Amino acid sequence: MTSFVLHWAVLALALWLTSQVVPGVTVAGWGALAIGSAVLGVVNTIIRPVMTFMTLPLTILTLGLFYLVVNGAAFGLAAALVPGFDVASFLAAVLGALVTGVAAWVAGAVVKPGASPAVTRRG
Repeated sequence: MTSFVLHWAVLALALWLTSQVVPGVTVAGWGALAIGSAVLGVVNTIIRPVMTFMTLPLTILTLGLFYLVVNGAAFGLAAALVPGFDVASFLAAVLGALVTGVAAWVAGAVVKPGASPAVTRRG
């Protein structure tokens, strides 16, 4: 349960940072941020892998660049489902997905769940 809440908080932080950095991505308030990060997590867990599998030939043909389009579509879908979380254009959705992914990766690396230093005893 702690891991889920930590992942949700990291994704919310990344989404807030994205709304500050990427023009065209707006989050109306803390409630929209919390719900938006939860919906984005669900979309990334359930829908994005299906979209990735369905577009695999095109992704291979474009040497992986089409995966940016899939991520942008998933980000835009999450924004469409949450009131107060808006994306102005598809380019903003692609950039938003990219910034959110990188920010969540960096924040997740800083706040590793369960990674407390081991206490060693020498004797």
